[in-house]
Amino acid sequence: MTPGPLERAHNVITVNRALPPSPPAAGEVYHQQFRVAYEYPVHFTTDVFDPANPCLVSAVCRQGTPPRPLVVVVDAGAARAWPGFQDRITAYVAHHHRHLRLLVPPLTVPGGEAVKADPEATRDLGRRLLAAGADRHTAVAAVGGGAMLDFVGFVAATVHRGLRLVRLPSTVLAQNDSGVGVKTSVNAFGVKNFLGTFTPPYAVINDLGLLATLEERDKRAGMAEAVKVALIRDPAFFAWLEDYREALAAFEPAAMHTLIRRCAELHMEQIAGGGDPFERGSARPLDYGHWAAHRLESSSAYGLRHGEAVAVGMALDTRYAVEAGLLGEAAAARVMALLGGLGFALWHPHLEPPAGGGPWPLLDGLEEFREHLGGELSVILLADIGSPREVHAMDPARLAAAARWLSRHYGP
Repeated sequence: MTPGPLERAHNVITVNRALPPSPPAAGEVYHQQFRVAYEYPVHFTTDVFDPANPCLVSAVCRQGTPPRPLVVVVDAGAARAWPGFQDRITAYVAHHHRHLRLLVPPLTVPGGEAVKADPEATRDLGRRLLAAGADRHTAVAAVGGGAMLDFVGFVAATVHRGLRLVRLPSTVLAQNDSGVGVKTSVNAFGVKNFLGTFTPPYAVINDLGLLATLEERDKRAGMAEAVKVALIRDPAFFAWLEDYREALAAFEPAAMHTLIRRCAELHMEQIAGGGDPFERGSARPLDYGHWAAHRLESSSAYGLRHGEAVAVGMALDTRYAVEAGLLGEAAAARVMALLGGLGFALWHPHLEPPAGGGPWPLLDGLEEFREHLGGELSVILLADIGSPREVHAMDPARLAAAARWLSRHYGP
């Protein structure tokens, strides 16, 4: 029998010098397969940098031998809102020096979409992590809003092919949605989230105390994602939002905490059980109201908060479903009443269809939405509260009718 190119003798692999004279046949395929289990804790706490609070130590030190190397990056807006914030972080780590080792004093970076759109900011944070001596065992704790967490997460995911990101979201929207998810990104070439990775965080800490200094506008904007996920996943949660609408509109802490926790739970359930956590397909199962929202954000030069744009987008898609005969008037009225009762505007001038029938810039949002994942267009609509329907086309005439209806009822 003629030996193959590899022979095993005495448990040693040796190479047979008589290699085959030609490449393997085209039908010879090796199928590589392996699975990686992902898990990360999501903590709910208050005053994470109180030395008596063990939450951060638990999150950073859950694997490996302490003291664990740590870099803390703080959103400049959060630093301004909390005088002495970096000093508190430094004192916390000093108190827990047997478990944590701060590589450099806390770093600050700008927050908001501006930092995601600045290539130099990405390079600068990479340089600062290099200078700090960060390695694959280093935890990067990022304290800030959703855009800043996206930015730091992208840098952390690409430095040394992945540092250990611990998110400490400081906005309602980040605590109940993006902060507990698995995405990182920066904007590039004029496109939102064009560069990014699917990288689960090492841990998430939702410190409810970090929300205390938020402007009312930002607190309200974060509620939009709770309404969204309730509409498409949990009609009982939607009914709770209706019952506590006045308390939420007044930002009462107990109601806000319940909203954040349940919204975060629903988003995590979708990631774990939805079958497509890294979005390999074309479906957008949690993106109700988002195709128009993304377009409104960019067309307003991000003058609209993401949550504000989502509220308008949900109102548009809700009315569109009525125009298409998919959703009843009574259910649609409940949606509008809840959004309005929470204080959201349900109209924006950039929704306005062209009077003379010319190009309608809003419709570009549908193609942009499709292009983000590729494949066919996939938009979530409602057949009832808690009953989503996926559609692959939208009628411009019905969209225009829905926009004009919103203008009549909620416009200037």
